Amino acid sequence: MLHTLAIYVDNKPGVLNRVASLFRRRAFNIESLTVGHTETPGVSRMTVVVDTDEYGARRLEAHLYKVVPVRRVENITAVPSIARDLALIKVSATGEARTQVMQLVDVYRARIIDVSPDSLVVETTGTEDKIDSLVEVLRPYGVVEMVRTGRIAMARGSGTVEKASSPRSAQASAPSHDVSSGSV
Repeated sequence: MLHTLAIYVDNKPGVLNRVASLFRRRAFNIESLTVGHTETPGVSRMTVVVDTDEYGARRLEAHLYKVVPVRRVENITAVPSIARDLALIKVSATGEARTQVMQLVDVYRARIIDVSPDSLVVETTGTEDKIDSLVEVLRPYGVVEMVRTGRIAMARGSGTVEKASSPRSAQASAPSHDVSSGSV
């Protein structure tokens, strides 16, 4: 099952490498990884999607708290949340095909953000399935290039999943059995 983890870290050099190395050492494949600034200066948020079971996700969370720059980890898989991807898709489009591509873009509520004599660049946001579907309908026209951000996600409502601001308070609410030993 895919688990989405929101990891809040100090915005310092080498933090991404330390966190990604933890996943590598524990033999977890990162399906998606996005990183950006948060509302708090000096703090960045990593949204990581990993394919594991519930036990593996809890173990990852426990191990992440051992990485010094990690401030907080939230597993937002089971809570009501909003998740989106962003994609830029360059499509070969001339003459009649250009009109058809523009109509398809409208159907998917995407936008054309660049026009050249022989191609269009489409920007779209939505679920992975929506973006995959758009790519499939554009493929017959010739997808020249594509780039995707990976999933970003946020819990719905007025607060965050977990109000813990430090690893110690989060570990106090962690499961009573030890999930930090062993590896996958």
